[in-house]
Amino acid sequence: MGGSQRVYRQRIRSTRSLSKMFRAQELIAASRIGKARDRMMHALPYSRAITRAVSAVASHSHVTHHYLSERKDTDRVAVLLIASDRGMAGAYSATVIRETERLLGRLGEAGKQVDLYVSGRRAIAYYQFRGRELAGQWQSESDSPSTEVAEEIADTLLAAFDSPADSGGVSEVHVVYTHFVNMVTQRPQIIRMLPMEIVEGVTEPGESEVLPLYEFEPSAEQVLDELLPRYVRARIFSSMLQAAASELASRQRAMHTATENAEDLIRTYTRLANQARQGEITQEISEIVSGADALAAS
Repeated sequence: MGGSQRVYRQRIRSTRSLSKMFRAQELIAASRIGKARDRMMHALPYSRAITRAVSAVASHSHVTHHYLSERKDTDRVAVLLIASDRGMAGAYSATVIRETERLLGRLGEAGKQVDLYVSGRRAIAYYQFRGRELAGQWQSESDSPSTEVAEEIADTLLAAFDSPADSGGVSEVHVVYTHFVNMVTQRPQIIRMLPMEIVEGVTEPGESEVLPLYEFEPSAEQVLDELLPRYVRARIFSSMLQAAASELASRQRAMHTATENAEDLIRTYTRLANQARQGEITQEISEIVSGADALAAS
């Protein structure tokens, strides 16, 4: 009995230490989620404005641009996966990796060769463990992405799309990330970045709304050459901000659940320890009474 009591006490101490760590992680995530949501919301007006501008140029100029046209000279496609650098976020990374695997399966069935780009240490470790070659990888900024890293990723993908087929050029660029809906709901999402599908952030005109006419200087082609790379950088940065807010929300929720589970375990172990202690006391009393009876009988 004494041994069982010591085991339960040790488990209580170790579980209490884990509970403190979980609680600390929950508080850290809670302190950062507000800033992450603010950054995400502050980036939305620019993303919507540049999306609307690109849509206006594409729809009013009738100019054919290579970022808007399908490439037929190669079957290679690029996929960018945005995951997390750290764990303790529940199924956050596993969910977005699972969505990426489904996309890779569909592309493979369509006869496409995939170049995989990954942002986030958890996803990098996942594919390296499985021997998957990565065309590019970035890490250390999943919960607080910077514009410099977003531009580096965007420039890498743009260079892959601009490259000729014999130099490893790709015909499509897909991005897989987690879209932040609210503190409870975050959904994995796939967007085709190139060739562009300009749909997000554009408000359809109502009956009383008329889209303005545009004049392009020096030319529509040069305007598109300037706008489209900016559009890609803005979309990738927006996706990274969405993923950062989703990661922190998932971590806060997961650590809150882990803290509650640890407290439940502590209560369970405390009850078992008390039962073991009571059993030990009962056994000692029985031994004393038996000894006293034996002395009285002799």
